[in-house]
Amino acid sequence: WQWRGKSINNYYQNKLRLALIGQSLFGQEVYTNLRKQGHRVVGVFTVPDRDGKADPLAVVAEKDGTPVFKFPRWRVKGKPITEVVEAYKAVGAELNVMPFCSQFIPMNVIDHPAHGSIIYHPSILPLHRGASAINWTLINGDKKAGFSIFWADDGLDTGPILLQRECPVEPNDTVDSLYNRFLFPEGIKAMVESVQLIADGKAPRVPQTEEGASYEGIQKKSNSKVNLAQPAEAIHNWIRGHDKVPGAWAVIDGRTVTLYGSSMLGESVPAGQPLEIEGASQPGVVTKNGLVLYGSDSKALMVKNLQFEDGKMIPAAKYFYSGDTARVELTDDERKIAEEIRGIWKGILSNVAAIEETTDFFKSGAASMDVVRLVEEIKQRCVGLQLQNEDVYMATTFQDFIQTFVRRLRGEDQEEEMVIDYATKDVNNMTVKMPWQCFINGKFEDAENGKTANTINPADGSVICKVAYASVGDVDRAVAAAKEAFEVGPWGRMNPRDRGTLLYKLADLMEEHQEELATIESIDSGAVYTLALKTHVGMSIQTFRYFAGWCDKIQGKTIPINQARPNRNLTFTKKEPLGVCAIIIPWNYPLMMLAWKSAACLAAGNTLVLKPAQVRTHTPAYITTDSVVDFIPAGGMVGQRLSDHPDIRKLGFTGSTPIGKQIMKSCALSNLKKVSLELGGKSPLIIFSDCDMDKAVRMGMSSVFFNKGENCIAAGRLFVEESIHDEYIRRVLEEIKKMKVGDPLDRSTDHGPQNHKAHMDKLVEYCEVGVKEGATLVYGGKQVDRPGFFMEPTLFTDVEDHMFIAKEESFGPIMVVSKFKDGDIDGVLNRANDTEFGLASGVFTRDINKAMYVSEKLDAGTVFVNTYNKTDVASPFGGFKQSGFGKDLGEGFMLDTVILECGSYLMLIFLLVCHK
Repeated sequence: WQWRGKSINNYYQNKLRLALIGQSLFGQEVYTNLRKQGHRVVGVFTVPDRDGKADPLAVVAEKDGTPVFKFPRWRVKGKPITEVVEAYKAVGAELNVMPFCSQFIPMNVIDHPAHGSIIYHPSILPLHRGASAINWTLINGDKKAGFSIFWADDGLDTGPILLQRECPVEPNDTVDSLYNRFLFPEGIKAMVESVQLIADGKAPRVPQTEEGASYEGIQKKSNSKVNLAQPAEAIHNWIRGHDKVPGAWAVIDGRTVTLYGSSMLGESVPAGQPLEIEGASQPGVVTKNGLVLYGSDSKALMVKNLQFEDGKMIPAAKYFYSGDTARVELTDDERKIAEEIRGIWKGILSNVAAIEETTDFFKSGAASMDVVRLVEEIKQRCVGLQLQNEDVYMATTFQDFIQTFVRRLRGEDQEEEMVIDYATKDVNNMTVKMPWQCFINGKFEDAENGKTANTINPADGSVICKVAYASVGDVDRAVAAAKEAFEVGPWGRMNPRDRGTLLYKLADLMEEHQEELATIESIDSGAVYTLALKTHVGMSIQTFRYFAGWCDKIQGKTIPINQARPNRNLTFTKKEPLGVCAIIIPWNYPLMMLAWKSAACLAAGNTLVLKPAQVRTHTPAYITTDSVVDFIPAGGMVGQRLSDHPDIRKLGFTGSTPIGKQIMKSCALSNLKKVSLELGGKSPLIIFSDCDMDKAVRMGMSSVFFNKGENCIAAGRLFVEESIHDEYIRRVLEEIKKMKVGDPLDRSTDHGPQNHKAHMDKLVEYCEVGVKEGATLVYGGKQVDRPGFFMEPTLFTDVEDHMFIAKEESFGPIMVVSKFKDGDIDGVLNRANDTEFGLASGVFTRDINKAMYVSEKLDAGTVFVNTYNKTDVASPFGGFKQSGFGKDLGEGFMLDTVILECGSYLMLIFLLVCHK
């Protein structure tokens, strides 16, 4: 029951008059949730506006009409300011709630309310008292983090404990990841819970012990230098504990360099260029992935980013390519070539008197055609040189360009050949090769925890091979790599048409290897080979080609507005990629679902982190060989971490409705990331007596048994008009008996194995429930007596609306048939729509008026008329109600799902400059 937006239970609970003292988004969320619970906030005391911008807590409170006070301070020279204290007392609060407060609050304010004051502190008190608690949790290498809500007293974080919560610290957690994953969302809930405990008279006051107590002050830049003469884990903890403020630093080449983005490395360290670092037990190594540092125990860690004293930040992997670092010394021959290149620059930049070391190619007037000329002239002079137009854009001054040129000339910048540890299998008259590791930042590697899991061939129950079993740490590394690729990598700067060229190339390569892909898909998911070749692989190729064509056709709009005379205004919208996207794909169509969800993401310019289903990973791994796509075979908390991760801007999920709900909740609590969900279904198919019977039987069979029933839009329930019901059942039964159940690689097989054993067992149980409830089992209902996970094609009739099999999705080869009275169109529509799902539906009739009426009334994202299972890459696909929201495929997915529309840009035009 709801009453004015509050539940009846909440309304009748005890409520308090509250004063909120604090600031930030955390304070805003606590304020909002307390009001939702029915408490009355009588005053908000926060910090003054900064640069004309109010604190988030003040913004939401002022919008609600709550009194807001913005005192710059509460006391002067240690004494309370009388006017401030009196203004506070006037609101009449019964409890002070302090979610995050940076000001010193006098004790006569703390103790004034009847219930006193409660404060949130981000550590498990008495550990890490003080203002940098989260930082010190990481610096000290604590295995547990957490927060405390305590009663304020006259000490420093020493008051009695009301409530505490804790969580494990992951090996590569940062201040941000801890805060976003646990301290922020759980802290909000705990503050609300604490207030209610006080209101109900149930709040404890547990005195803090001094045993294990610690106090650490705020870290400053001056004392945050890294001690490199200690074990690697201690160095890692120091760096991540200071990331982002104040930043841990070391001395490199005589300069202070701040280190960001630390993670522990496993046994193998990638090759790279040595770098001397002051105080280190051995030189660091600049690799393609970052800067490797060694501890006194010879173990290694990786640093992702470096910041110089002037504020410039670069990827650590680019240290030797930055203009701020030691430069390559040229040989005599290289100096001669450099002077020739200076002449080429002079020929292009004829308006420049002399080409100095600091001359900037573009600031001197060069355009894109000049870039082509420069590159081609140099390549003509140095045959075989691998120089790209992009090299000019990345090194715009003459001295930087010469450094890049020399490295290209020496072959120092050549990418390492990708190393892939394939699992091989001789099957289907070929040898298939399957990557089995995580693919992160352009290379295949083991899971961080070293764990693997077996994948099973559903046709015989044998092990195909082991696959990496990823962890939360692997997710964080993959997201960091995808974020870097988007923000500073070539993918983020690539022209849209060039992106399209790469996607076309991917489709061509998939087509070239389609038999191998179909074979892997067949042994991995149980799909019949011919279906895998045509649909699983064939439609995946079509999808990448379709969205490749969209890359350079994403357009904004210009908007006519009233002019602010005498000025002239131009308003336009611009569509931009979101950033890092994540997709979680199901086990029934591993490759096709990857293509459906990833092609548009990549075409729009996003980068991608992909999590396949835990039981089916091989075809997604096979085609994932690009550094803008990271591939993480599923481990225990991988999906949850993707939902929670603050750097992911969009998540697409295909799977069950309960998991979809949890994902949506996590995405909202973490960073309000965009979500698209394709969830469960119980798609109705209505067959009228005036149908084409041959087509209705053939398509009705396909609607249920296509892909062994493991099909999201499968007809979960057929409604057959009474006058043709018996004939329809007779003809369907004849066709079922003709179906060949067997080896999915046999080209004559109609029906392959179910995807995995647990699903097989659920289907058998589903049939047992149907029989127990009184439905008539006409055929099947059991597992086939042979090795593997084969289910008999099954037919139920006399299914009544209240039965379990009438309401719940089987996701298997089980036809569920109910009859309806002749001519009762509205009645059967009510029955068909009596479900919480709305993914697909269908109708068979020769009457076009009836078809249009029924299709209009059916509550489903897709309505098939006299056909079924017909999907196309240009047609949007998605559901209603608890079947999810958001669309795959088509123009709508391209423009609305994976692109950020940046509102409008308003430009005041004073002068129009015309160029010849």
